[in-house]
Amino acid sequence: MAARPVVPEDSELVAKMHEISAAKPKLIKSSVYAAPADAKIEVRSWKMDEFKYYDVPSPFPTLARGIFTVDLPKEGEYRIVARGYDKFFNIGEVPWTTWDSLEQHTAAPYTLSLKSNGCIIFIAALTPKKILVTSKHSIGSTPGEGISHAEAGEQWLRKYFAQKGKSEEQLAARLWENNWTAIAELCDDSFEEHVLGYAPEATGLHLHGLNESTKAFHTLPQAAVDAFAAEWGFIRTASLVLPSIAEVRAFTDAVGETGAWNGQAVEGFVVRTHVASTPGKAPYAPGATFFFKVKFDEPYMMYRDWREVTKTLLRLYEQGRTGKGKGGATGMSEAAVPKGKMRRAETRVYVRWAIAEIARDPGAFEEYGKNKGIIATRERFLAYLSTPPGQELLAAAKEGTMPPAPGVDGPPPDVPFGKTIIVPVAIPGCGKTAVSVALTHIFGFGHTQSDDVHAKKPAPIFVKNVTALLNTHEVVIADKNNHLKQHRQQLRTATAGRNPAVRLLALNWSLEGTEPAEAYRICAERIDARGANHQTLRATDIDSAPILRMFVNTTEPLVPSEVDSVVEMVLGEGLDDAVARAAREVAHILGRPAPPPAKVAEGTAKARAYSVAPTNEKEARGKNEKTQDKGKGKGKEPNAGEVDQKKKGKPPRYYALLPEVSLESLLAGPLAQDPLYKHLHKEQRVALRPHVTLVHSKALAEPGAEALWTRCAALDARPEDGAVFRCALGSVVWDGRVMAVTIDDVLLEREATGQAGAEFVSTLTEDVRKRLHITVGTRDASVPAVEGKKLVEAWRAGKTAGIKSLQLKGVTATARVQGLIS
Repeated sequence: MAARPVVPEDSELVAKMHEISAAKPKLIKSSVYAAPADAKIEVRSWKMDEFKYYDVPSPFPTLARGIFTVDLPKEGEYRIVARGYDKFFNIGEVPWTTWDSLEQHTAAPYTLSLKSNGCIIFIAALTPKKILVTSKHSIGSTPGEGISHAEAGEQWLRKYFAQKGKSEEQLAARLWENNWTAIAELCDDSFEEHVLGYAPEATGLHLHGLNESTKAFHTLPQAAVDAFAAEWGFIRTASLVLPSIAEVRAFTDAVGETGAWNGQAVEGFVVRTHVASTPGKAPYAPGATFFFKVKFDEPYMMYRDWREVTKTLLRLYEQGRTGKGKGGATGMSEAAVPKGKMRRAETRVYVRWAIAEIARDPGAFEEYGKNKGIIATRERFLAYLSTPPGQELLAAAKEGTMPPAPGVDGPPPDVPFGKTIIVPVAIPGCGKTAVSVALTHIFGFGHTQSDDVHAKKPAPIFVKNVTALLNTHEVVIADKNNHLKQHRQQLRTATAGRNPAVRLLALNWSLEGTEPAEAYRICAERIDARGANHQTLRATDIDSAPILRMFVNTTEPLVPSEVDSVVEMVLGEGLDDAVARAAREVAHILGRPAPPPAKVAEGTAKARAYSVAPTNEKEARGKNEKTQDKGKGKGKEPNAGEVDQKKKGKPPRYYALLPEVSLESLLAGPLAQDPLYKHLHKEQRVALRPHVTLVHSKALAEPGAEALWTRCAALDARPEDGAVFRCALGSVVWDGRVMAVTIDDVLLEREATGQAGAEFVSTLTEDVRKRLHITVGTRDASVPAVEGKKLVEAWRAGKTAGIKSLQLKGVTATARVQGLIS
C-alpha cells in the first residue's frame, strides 16, 4: 500500500500547535507516547484548555477535542493519526447554540444520535498494518492504575475481531486507505461505572462516528457509521433524522419530560448538522460540519450530582478519619458540599442519607473513588427514598423545612443570602479598580479600596471598611487584589456571624492559560499607561516589574468553594468588554435585571475618567519599596535573564525583544535529566521573563549600533503602533556554566500603523542576527549573563568542544521591543 502524501495544511496545523504550546503551555499541552503497536513510533497527544473553547475569537488553530499526531521524517512535516470531533456545546451554553440561533444559522437534515454515557475511544491506523487505540488524550497503560481506558477499548476491539473473523491488519488497511478515525464510546460497568448503567447486551464499544483524520472537521453520515459498526462488530448507536430545528426541539422537549427514550434513561442527544451562515463571531464557516447537544437535567444531571457529592463526602470522611477534617467526628458536613449541587430537594436528601451511610458502613464505599459501586449506591438510596421516612424528608426539603442535620457545623445550605461582597481576585494592572468604579456607577454599590489604606498593617482596616459599608449598602466591592487565600478567608471570617448569610461573589481574573511573560506585558502596559493615576504603584516613579513578578509568582488560584459565586473575567480584555461582562453576570447572580447598554456605557466612561485622590508621596514610595522587597523572594538573587521595565525618566541600558515563551515548559521535557538544567530548575535560575538583547548602550561605538538603537527607541516609544515580531527559536546550547537558546530568525508578525516594524526587521544585519539568543540561566551569580552570548557565538562558529546542543523543531514566539534598565 502506497505511503500517504503529506497534507500541507495538516502539517501547518501541527506546527502551529507546537508554536502555541511553547508560548502558552497551559493553553495547549502535549504528551508523547511510544505506540503500543510499534514502540519505534512516537505518537503525540494534544490537549486544549477546556475553558478556552468558549472564547471568541478562538485561541486554538483547531476546535478538535482529541487529536494525535506523528512527526514525519522531513523536518516540519507531520501526520494527523487520529482526530476527534470539534468541541460542541449544549443548548444555550454559548450564543450560537440557542434555539433561535440554530434556527437561523443551521440547515437540515438534523441527525440525532443517542449520547452514550461512557469513555470516548479513538481507533485509527498507525501504519497500513497496525492500529492505534486511544482514549481522549492518552495511549497505552497508566502506571499504577491497572487497565487503562485505551487498553480496555482495545480488549473489546479484539473480541470483535474474533467474533467477525477479522484481523487487526484488515482494519488497519481499511482505516489507512480512507484516512479515518473510528470514534466509539466504551460502556462497560465491569470496567468503570459512570452515571447510567448498561445491560449486558449494551456493554462494549458503541460506534458513533467516522471522522477524516484531517485539520478540517469532516465526519461520515450516520448510515455509513452504522454499516461500519455492523461489519466490524461494534454496537450501533441509536439515531433518528428530523427535518427542522422546530422538530428537534419538540422531540427533545418531549424526551426531556421523563429523561427516558424507548424505555431507558438517557443523558441526551448529539445533533449533527452543518452551518448555513456563520452565527455572529462564532468560529465556523458556512458549510462547516456542526454538532450541538441536548442534555437532560432529569434524571441524568441529578444522578451525576449524586456521584460527585459522594466523592466529596468520601474525601471529607478520609480527612476526618486522619484528624484533618472540619465537619465533626466523621469529617463530613452538608455545608461543605458545593451549593450549586444542592439546588434539588432530592440531592439535599441524598447528601443527608449518604453522610449517614458512609459513617455507618464505610466499607461499602471502598471502590467508589475507582468508579465502582456508583449505581448500586444510587439504587440503595432510591429504595430508601421510597420509604415513609424518605418521603417525609423529601417533602420537608421541597418545602424548605428540612431539619438541621445533627452534629453538623455551619448554616444549612438552603439559607438565603442577605448582602453581597464583590471580591476581585487579580494582580495589579488587571483592571479591577476600573471595573469596580464602573459597577459602582451602574448599580450604586458601595466601594472601598485597600490602596486608600496607608497604615502599617492595612489588612484589618480594609476588612473593617468593607464590613462598615455593609451597614449602608446591599452590595460592597472589596477592591483589593485578593490574590491569596487568606485575603478571601478574611472576608468570609469577618462576615461569618451575619444572618442572613453574606454572599461572596468573586470577579476572577485568572492567570490560568496565560504565560508569565504575557501577563507581565499586559499588566505592565496598563500600569505604564495610567502613569501617576494610582495611590501607590506609580509608573512615574516606581519600577513595576518586581512587584508584578511577586504577584504572578505568589498568586493562589481561586477555588470555587472559597466563594459563593464566580464571574470569570479575562486578563487581556478591553475595558468596554470587561465592564459589560461584569455588569451582565453580576446582575444575573444578584437576581437583578441586566442594566441597559446606555447605563453600562456611562459606567465605562466614569471608569475612564476616574482619578485617584492625592496621596502623600513619601508614604506611597515607602509602600512601594516595601512591596518590592517582598518581591525579591527569600534572599535569592534574581534569575539570570530576568529583566525589569525601565523607570520613567531613566534611560534604558539596552533594548531587547521580549519573547512570550515559558522556558521551563519548553525545556523541562527534553532536558529533564541534564545536570545543568536540573540545577537551574532547582535553584530557580531559569529566566522567568526571557529577553533577546538587540543593542547595549556600552556598544554604541560599534558600527551600525547607533542606528539600531534609534530604531529600537522609536518602536519602544510608540507601542500603540503595535509592532509585534515572531522569533524562531533554534537550538539550546550549554556547557557547565551557562545555557542559552539561539534565535534563528526574526520576522514581522504585524503592526497596526506605520512601517517602523518592517524597517527594523529589514535592517537587522547578519552580525546582529548571529548573536541573538536568550540566556536561559547561569550556574550561579558569579557567572555573568554575557557568557551566554559568548557561548552562542562560539557554537555558531563551529567551536563545539565542551558544548552540548539540542535542536528545537518549529518553535516560535511572539515578541515586542522594549528598553530595559537591568
